[in-house]
Amino acid sequence: MSGELRSESLEQALAGPRWKRVVLKLSGEALASSASDETIDAAIVSRLAGEIAASCAELGTEMAVVIGGGNIWRGTTGAGEGMDRATSDTMGMLGTVINALALQDAIERAGQPTRVLSAVHMAEVCEPYIRRRALRHLEKGRVVILAAGMGSPYFTTDTPAALRAAEIDADVIMKGTHSGVDGVYSADPRLDPSAARFDEIGFMEVVAQDLRVMDLTAITFCRDNQIPILVFDIMQPGNIRAALSGKQIGTLIS
Repeated sequence: MSGELRSESLEQALAGPRWKRVVLKLSGEALASSASDETIDAAIVSRLAGEIAASCAELGTEMAVVIGGGNIWRGTTGAGEGMDRATSDTMGMLGTVINALALQDAIERAGQPTRVLSAVHMAEVCEPYIRRRALRHLEKGRVVILAAGMGSPYFTTDTPAALRAAEIDADVIMKGTHSGVDGVYSADPRLDPSAARFDEIGFMEVVAQDLRVMDLTAITFCRDNQIPILVFDIMQPGNIRAALSGKQIGTLIS
C-alpha cells in the first residue's frame, strides 16, 4: 500500500464510520455465480466477507446482516406453481439460513467473529433471534447475521431488515444491489437509458413514483421510524467500505 493510501485509510479510521451501527441487506442472488449454475459462489462470498470484516475492524462499525434466500428458493415461485404459499415461504426462510452459514464461515475465515441468529429456531445450527442477545453481540464487536426473515410467511426479507433495524437501533439500512443498478433511478436504467439516478430522495417520493426500491411495507416502516436507506451496488469491490466512510455512492432515501 502506498503512503498516500495508508494516510487516507488512517484518516478514515480516525474520523470513524459515517454510521456507527448498520443493517446490511443482502439478497440471496448476490451470492450466486453469474458464470455458472452455482447457487453459492465461494469467490463472491469470500470477497463480500473480506469487505465486511475489514470495514468492521478498521472503522469500528457494528454490523448486522440480513440475508435473503432467492438464490436457493423464492416463496412466490412455489406459490405460482400451485404450492401452498406458507409452505413455500418457509422453504425460502430455510434457504436464508444456508446462506447465513456460508457467509458466517467466510467472515470468520477473514478474522471477524460472527453469530448467526435465526427467527426459526434450530438450536443445533445457530442461535435463536433474541433482541437483547443481538445487541450484546454487536456491542462485543461481532457481526450478527440475521436469518429466516421474521419467521413468518408472506414477507420478503426487506421487511424484516427494516424491523430488525428498528429493534437494534441501527443508524441506517444499507441495501446492496447486485444487478448492476447502483442506486435509485427515475426508471429502470437497464430498460430506459434516459433514466436519471438520484443522489438523495425522500420516502414519499419513492412511494409516489412507485420506484420499487424495496417492498412498500419496508419503505413505509422506515419512513415511520425515521430509518434512512442507502441503496448502492454491493458487487462493486470496495463499496461497503466507501459507503461507511462517508463517500458519495448510491442513493440515500430519507
